[in-house]
Amino acid sequence: MAKTMWNAVVAVGAAAVFTAMAAVPAGAAEGGASFSRVSFNGGKPIVIGVQEVVEVHGTFRMTTTRRFDYGPTVYPYRGSLEGGDTLWNVIIGSDCRPVAKGVCDFQEWLDIDPRHIDFGNEDAGTWKLAAEVSYVGDDYDKDDLNIPVQVQRATRVTVNAAPEPALFGKTITITGKVTRANWDTHTYQGYAGRTVSLQFKADGTSSYKTVKKVTSGSTGALKTTVKATDSGTWRWNYYGNSTAGAKASAGDHVVVSSGVRVMHGPREMHAAR
Repeated sequence: MAKTMWNAVVAVGAAAVFTAMAAVPAGAAEGGASFSRVSFNGGKPIVIGVQEVVEVHGTFRMTTTRRFDYGPTVYPYRGSLEGGDTLWNVIIGSDCRPVAKGVCDFQEWLDIDPRHIDFGNEDAGTWKLAAEVSYVGDDYDKDDLNIPVQVQRATRVTVNAAPEPALFGKTITITGKVTRANWDTHTYQGYAGRTVSLQFKADGTSSYKTVKKVTSGSTGALKTTVKATDSGTWRWNYYGNSTAGAKASAGDHVVVSSGVRVMHGPREMHAAR
């Protein structure tokens, strides 16, 4: 289904993101619509970095017998339904896909830009979903859907395993770093005191297994040692928390050799007869 902008009112309203919603207009009437079958970002946390606009896909069903002129939309909000903050920059939506009389299914694509002037670290945490539709005239309906949405700061994790190759039974040193998006400075900074899992996937196997857990230092640095036993791939895996996203590093492959060299003695020489 093609994406279509709801109309200029929604586009202009995007400039007011992260600010208090407008007061209820005089004579506005709440009610008249119900929302169901809501899916927002597939039920997963919204993880946001420092530069890239994040697009969130949503689907929902609206039931109403009233005529509406734009909307409906579903979006995260925090605080009061009428006077709280909203979390979106642009909302692009589909037209009504009729299901029955007065029942429509919709899709939407909601953009969040971490570079917005009002967006900061305090916006990480739990939000809730609201739904809104504007009717012909001044009336509208705005509902609290009572669906929590987790908004998280993106993390990055690096890894390095050395030496490469390694000798069987000797020590492999595995280092790395975990950093977290700072929405105030638009940079990634060291994430201290995090419990990060060191994982290993042996050659010929398909999954990683946790070997040990390490706590990141004051700069987010990670370091530990293991004994070289099998060739395979090492990585760090951070499982996230309520305000920081989960992230695994890329893998670093290490070949483990036996260290045994086969020596051949001199060939026997025969004198010519």
